[in-house]
Amino acid sequence: MDKQLQALVQRIDDLESKLAFQDDTIDALDKLVQAQSSELQTLHKYIRLLAEKIQPEEDAEESPPFNLIDERPPHY
Repeated sequence: MDKQLQALVQRIDDLESKLAFQDDTIDALDKLVQAQSSELQTLHKYIRLLAEKIQPEEDAEESPPFNLIDERPPHY
C-alpha cells in the first residue's frame, strides 16, 4: 500500500509540475499575442495614414486611364 501511495504522490507531483510549466507557457504566449496585437494596430495606423496621403495625389492627377490598345510598343 505504501508503494501505491508513493506512486500516486509522484504522479500528482509530475502533474503539478506539468501544470506549472503550461501556465508559464500560456503567460508567455499571452504576452506575445498582446505585443503582436499592439504592433498590428500600429501598422494599421501607418497604412491608413499612407492611404490618406496617396489618395489626394491620385485625385489631383486626373489623367486619363492608361489604355493598352492605344499604346504602341516602343519598337514601332
